[in-house]
Amino acid sequence: MTAYMDHKDLANETIDPARIQEITDGAHRVLDLIAQTEFTSGREEGSVTLLAATKTRDVGEIMAAIDAGVHMIGENRPQEVIAKIDGLRYACLQRGIVLGASDMQTVARLDETDDPEALDRLPLHLIGQLQSNKIGKMLPDVNTIESVDSFELAEKIARRAAAREQTVGVLLEVNESGEPTKSGCAPDEAFELALRIAQLEGLELQGLMTVGAHVDDEREIRRGFAHLRDVRDRVRDSDAEGTATCVELSMGMSGDMTYAIDEGATIVRIGQAIFGERDFK
Repeated sequence: MTAYMDHKDLANETIDPARIQEITDGAHRVLDLIAQTEFTSGREEGSVTLLAATKTRDVGEIMAAIDAGVHMIGENRPQEVIAKIDGLRYACLQRGIVLGASDMQTVARLDETDDPEALDRLPLHLIGQLQSNKIGKMLPDVNTIESVDSFELAEKIARRAAAREQTVGVLLEVNESGEPTKSGCAPDEAFELALRIAQLEGLELQGLMTVGAHVDDEREIRRGFAHLRDVRDRVRDSDAEGTATCVELSMGMSGDMTYAIDEGATIVRIGQAIFGERDFK
């Protein structure tokens, strides 16, 4: 268990009105900025999805973001998914939303709707690193694992998914900045690796992911985003097995979101600009 989980109840659903308003205002500012940047970049309205990065945020805080218009959430740590999933799933169902990879049997048990297939769905992504021994615990809940950075990890996920007769979405994580502290495969290996992953039974290669360079040079940040877009395009247009679904570009966070959208991001992962500074890291 991560240390901060000893000090914060992540399953907490109680949130005061002032905190709800703070999160609502943050989410609306981000959504407005996304729409504005789509327009100025010549992008189609609604082509970029806001993923709320919910590391250290409790159920009440996350539901406030969902109520404010967030349509996708991303967790960094499997331990947090486990701590929050029951509360989040139930709270979402009260709003007519199916969270994550919940099957219809789970939905029927928790909700009395006559037509569970008609409920809206809200994707749950794992955006942090995944250890092999946590794969089985994540598959019932997450739609997509964004942090696949090796063929070995992809194979392990594929075997578990196939054994469950399930298909799980994955994004190939690419370390575009080359910073040693960041995860991801090398940029010059990404194309061939993506083609191999796309062929694995039990996986759907949905796209690529990166974290922008931690520098002040806008050109350098944009260079990494543009290269990821180029790799995505080459994979998608390769006609190789399993590559037609490689359409997503998960890139851009609170500090570099507008650059990422300019360069083609389809998912931006935003935490601080919605929720404020974290009390825990």
